Amino acid sequence: MLVLGLETSCDETGVALYDSEQGLLADALFSQIDLHRVYGGVVPELASRDHVKRMLPLIRQVLDEAGRDSSQIDAVAYTAGPGLVGALLVGASCAQAMAFAWGVPAIGVHHMEGHLLAPMLEEQPPAFPFVALLVSGGHTQLVRVDGIGRYELLGESVDDAAGEAFDKTAKLMGLRYPGGPEIAALAERGTPGRFVFPRPMTDRPGLDFSFSGLKTSTLTAWQRCREAGDDSEQTRCDIALAFQQAVVDTLTIKCRRALQQTGLNTLVIAGGVSANQALRHSLESMLAELKGQVFYARPRFCTDNGAMIAYAGCQRLLAGQREDLAIKVQARWPMESLPDCGA
Repeated sequence: MLVLGLETSCDETGVALYDSEQGLLADALFSQIDLHRVYGGVVPELASRDHVKRMLPLIRQVLDEAGRDSSQIDAVAYTAGPGLVGALLVGASCAQAMAFAWGVPAIGVHHMEGHLLAPMLEEQPPAFPFVALLVSGGHTQLVRVDGIGRYELLGESVDDAAGEAFDKTAKLMGLRYPGGPEIAALAERGTPGRFVFPRPMTDRPGLDFSFSGLKTSTLTAWQRCREAGDDSEQTRCDIALAFQQAVVDTLTIKCRRALQQTGLNTLVIAGGVSANQALRHSLESMLAELKGQVFYARPRFCTDNGAMIAYAGCQRLLAGQREDLAIKVQARWPMESLPDCGA
């Protein structure tokens, strides 16, 4: 089965072509970071308009790179949610129109299921069951995964997602959008131990997260330094390191608890924050101690992309999923409500 995947949930336009026998044939991505950076965050209306501009050229590019044409496509998968409604509607309407014109099914894909399954694109994919840490700008969740569509939510953030906390903290410190890479780059030059921030909700049982208090602690430290006349680059680096380490430690502690609670020893991390090297090293060390394994996608498939949507759509197609002709998207959509693929 040959599936065209379209991703337009936020500020990246992603297109990919996935074959159930040959794997990923081609993928292309256009990031709107430069467009939104001047505003310090994503402007939904601008994101939607840019998706309209980029979609068809990217589709043509992917088909040309793969050496395929529209007559060979068996289905069109698209991100149906969660995400920005206007952006989602661009991908959904484009997918439904092409599917209707080509006489093939359209398949709405859950954005976070796409992230969760992105490590399946690697040469050595994880085997079910496993615990997944979904960590991005909009979500921080721990999920038990027994198969495609067989998800049990174990814990999630009660306020800011980890990626959101990175972006907001960076903005408070006058750093550029997106904040995650900026914080990580500064942290590499930070002095360990100069600042120590709390590890939220790790002193109590449970698998939920909270990052808003950590963000406030970081802001308070930065303001005190500035009031004392110290807003040097090294101080920024030291604060960035302390913030990142607090996030990494919190996520690692909760992942350990989730593995112990489920009795599993395989962990998958997915989403934009899973590209953070400090987080990867911490989780790798923890899994080595537990004699388990950790899996993640290559960096370009950690952020939003069309390949993960094409792959997830292909699995849904093989399981018999189809959409009617209505253009439907969901800004909020619990992943555990998805149907079981029987995998």
